[in-house]
Amino acid sequence: MDYCELLLKEYRQKNTKKESTKLIFKDVEPNDVYNITAPFETREGLVIAGRVEARDSEDSKVMFFTETKENTWCLIKEAPVFKLQDPFITKIKGQLVLGGVEVFPKKNQPDLLDWRTCFYKGNTLKELELFFEGPIGMKDIRLKELENGQLLLLTRPQGEKGGRGKIGVSILNTIRDLTIEAVEAAPLIENQFTEGEWGGANEIHQLDENTVGILGHIANFDKEGDRHYYSMIFKLNLKTLEASPLKIIAERKDFIIGESKRPDLRDVVFSGGMIRRNDQMSVLYVGTSDAEAQKIIIEDPFLNINR
Repeated sequence: MDYCELLLKEYRQKNTKKESTKLIFKDVEPNDVYNITAPFETREGLVIAGRVEARDSEDSKVMFFTETKENTWCLIKEAPVFKLQDPFITKIKGQLVLGGVEVFPKKNQPDLLDWRTCFYKGNTLKELELFFEGPIGMKDIRLKELENGQLLLLTRPQGEKGGRGKIGVSILNTIRDLTIEAVEAAPLIENQFTEGEWGGANEIHQLDENTVGILGHIANFDKEGDRHYYSMIFKLNLKTLEASPLKIIAERKDFIIGESKRPDLRDVVFSGGMIRRNDQMSVLYVGTSDAEAQKIIIEDPFLNINR
């Protein structure tokens, strides 16, 4: 039994029924909207960023939506559109920071694709401007401004250093220290994934002065080549950069049955973001089966990570 299967077995032994809801996105039909962020505050109001694309394509755009009635989100037509996949949001020095994955033809093999994580910042959606492009071939780079003013950097190299994808971690003093060299040099967190698995960070929550909680995903292939993605979390000690064991917090079976981009993607939950409430509960926002967006109410997993 590999690590992913062990985590899943532990999760199912303790799992209880959860309340899930599909989100409806208007004004982009017949395209799908999935791999969304959690709602976030902007000067334009409460917004979700989502990956928008046709069912038979991965030519993706990131677009912005506002809620017009419960669980129904309409396109903000005057907002910018970014040619990116899998958006994520944070704030640095009071500015909004949008990230996503840019996909483009490989330099010397234009029939193949490359990708990199790009970051934009601005005071409003309309003011977002590119300020950093990560190394080619790396998704799931994440930043978080810490309470002490430093920046937590999480990376996900693949290949010789990271296999199918492992999480690296480093602390930067300022945004000026964010360079390709710094991203590539970030040491890997040990013992998180076996060689047949991969994973990445999706969102960072500061829990106290010395601890952050990481929302991410862990994934593997089965014998038929189908993908299996699960939402997971872990805690990270900011002084030692040591991580707690991973814990799965949601799987595809927890959500409403729905559409799938391809048969091999049916069992995919991609963590988008999480709103931690004051009642010891959290709302987890995800993409399901690379075709839809859903949310689910769960116990705040960072309160119960040691259970």
